[in-house]
Amino acid sequence: MFIEKIEKETLLKPLQVVIGIVERKQTLPILSNVLIEKEPGNIRFTATDLEIQITTTVEISDEKKETGSITVSGKKLQEILRILPEQSKISIQIKESKAQVKANTSKFSLQTLPPEDFPKLNYQVTESKKIVLRQSALKELLLSVQYAMAQQDVRYYLNGVLLLIDGNKLKVVATDGHRLAFNSRMIEGNHEKQEIILPRKAVTELCKLLNDTDEDAEIEFSAQQAKLRFSGITLITKVIDGKFPDYERVIPKYSNHLSMNRSMVQQALQRAAILSNEKFRGVRFVLTEKNLTIISSNSEQEEAQEEIATEYHGEALDIGFNVNYLMDGLNNIKSEMAIFSFGDANSSILITTAEIEDFRYVVMPMRI
Repeated sequence: MFIEKIEKETLLKPLQVVIGIVERKQTLPILSNVLIEKEPGNIRFTATDLEIQITTTVEISDEKKETGSITVSGKKLQEILRILPEQSKISIQIKESKAQVKANTSKFSLQTLPPEDFPKLNYQVTESKKIVLRQSALKELLLSVQYAMAQQDVRYYLNGVLLLIDGNKLKVVATDGHRLAFNSRMIEGNHEKQEIILPRKAVTELCKLLNDTDEDAEIEFSAQQAKLRFSGITLITKVIDGKFPDYERVIPKYSNHLSMNRSMVQQALQRAAILSNEKFRGVRFVLTEKNLTIISSNSEQEEAQEEIATEYHGEALDIGFNVNYLMDGLNNIKSEMAIFSFGDANSSILITTAEIEDFRYVVMPMRI
């Protein structure tokens, strides 16, 4: 017997940790499988797509102290476990290249592939650097910028998040060329300047897996790979080899600031977005003395207009922006007030907040 009468949740929870990087359709069939390794007192789950690997271990009460390993379809095993009744006891037996999964009166026979063929990523420790910070802090940093990552851009270095360690600060930056998000956090120690670009898929998984706790997350990285360890999970990822744009040149320094209630602007943008052009998603910000008008229109000559009273005393401005980009930034700020900073009618908008000192979100203007 490979696994004998283990609570359903004991197997399902670690499986759900690693399953996020498993694709149903793969060039290599074994990449659709999860490697399950049993050792005395614990079971280790591993999944990989050759770019990222996630491993987690769960402790079990184990009288027989048997060892063994199999690879089975991750998605199918997850579905089986998920749909079985609560408190089910699961047993898995290996018979003639099949995994026999039993629970109560249910029995499933799953195809397996040889565990020795499973392509494990080895972490290459060559001149690696290591930092430690709270899981909640790392999660907050990544969430505050990840929405600005590019998706399948030919400029491959934009399809991820820049992690920059500089002295006693960890800086994170994401941009798709139309907008840029920046944030930073103090870390222990004084480190040499180092940077890596974490790929999009690794960032997405980390945002899901990191906890909102004070427990430590350890980041170790070299020029080729990054390794993150937290809550019994080890994530190894290749890093993007490329030069990230000079983000400091993109972040403007304006003297024209306007503080507004974040949720009020959010709701006005949501309403205006209904009648914006479906393809370009443009809205106009028309700023006059003590007033902001948000205007959208579409090809059917329909128009929406929202008025917000402000404390604005600068020059009159009329600037167009992609409404989705503005809402992305506002949706990821937790503070009550957002500070909007403007240049001229052809300049980007800078969104900041008093509560998160280092957060910067820049959206380029668009012609409407």
